[in-house]
Amino acid sequence: MSRFLIACGGTGGHLAPGIALAEGLLARGHEPHLLISHKQVDTKLVEKYPWLKLARIPAAPLSVHPMDFARFVWHQSAGLAFGLRHLQQLRPDVVVGFGGFTTASIVLAARMSGIPVALHEANRVPGRAVRLLSRFARRLYLPPGVHLSRARGGTVRPQGLPVRQEFQRIARGPALEALAIQPARRLVAVLGGSQGATALNDWVERNLEALALEGVQVFCVSGPGKRTTREERVLRTREGGEVKSYFVPFCDRMAELLSCADVVVSRAGAGTLAELARTGTPAVLVPYPHAADDHQAANAQFFEQQGGGMVVDQRFLGGLHKEVEELVFNDWLLHKFRDNLHRMDQENSLDAMIDDLQLLAGPTTPARPRVALQPA
Repeated sequence: MSRFLIACGGTGGHLAPGIALAEGLLARGHEPHLLISHKQVDTKLVEKYPWLKLARIPAAPLSVHPMDFARFVWHQSAGLAFGLRHLQQLRPDVVVGFGGFTTASIVLAARMSGIPVALHEANRVPGRAVRLLSRFARRLYLPPGVHLSRARGGTVRPQGLPVRQEFQRIARGPALEALAIQPARRLVAVLGGSQGATALNDWVERNLEALALEGVQVFCVSGPGKRTTREERVLRTREGGEVKSYFVPFCDRMAELLSCADVVVSRAGAGTLAELARTGTPAVLVPYPHAADDHQAANAQFFEQQGGGMVVDQRFLGGLHKEVEELVFNDWLLHKFRDNLHRMDQENSLDAMIDDLQLLAGPTTPARPRVALQPA
């Protein structure tokens, strides 16, 4: 048995693959520990996994604003001190980082402690944390076809994004029933990522009645802070039939939602795209235009080139309604997209990543004494 510390908090796109890796390692008989942030999105997502061991590290995102930069320096310094103490107590064989602001301090602490580091980048454009820390990594997992000039020779492994065990395509009937969604209607799911997306929420409000007139229902995950409870609205088709649409601040049954949706309208985070591929759900992607290094645009372009769906620039949201309406009733094109998504999912192998991490950890050793850690 080997012990792994997985730094993966801050956003759902970082935390979800960390949870997936922890589940895979646990199934192999290893001892994974998660290191997450204090943000609400982390707290909400880990509630479903009480069997996973975790701790929270002080961290803050990098900003050029003087006050925010000072906050970044303060929290990262606190994170480094925390990381050194935590590594001394836990004594992991490998530290795995999934990028983001929770990764930097623990990777530096691991480097100072002589513990092997592995980094995973899910986006088609590597993030700042992975670019800066890649020189310290013994393993660097990048999407197939992506390269990083700073990577040390022999460290790069092509690797898709780990997807949680719960993400399997579920039969439409049970999925609709689990979410209490009206059957026998076409369904468009609108996702703004773990932080929500104001532009997509506003688009739903403007186009909800027009979609209902055509018999299309909408399930909108609006994001935390935008509402507190589930809301249902009853609208009418052109013929007077009833169409329900649904609004929730957060959805912890994403496998069911993606399985029963005919089309998803979404941002283009790497985690969401991997989950769409796993469930075979066609999408119209609206990349977040202010994402670091415009990485969502690169993700979306690759997704479209592979035949998983279409891309609409946020500047042209006025035409999104037409794209969605035409796609949701085009059974031939939906079937083609689903076939392509199934092919894309074959490239996502969590087992290959775990096999390689086991090699990095080295021969398994008997359990080592360590100081008991306080729960997060």
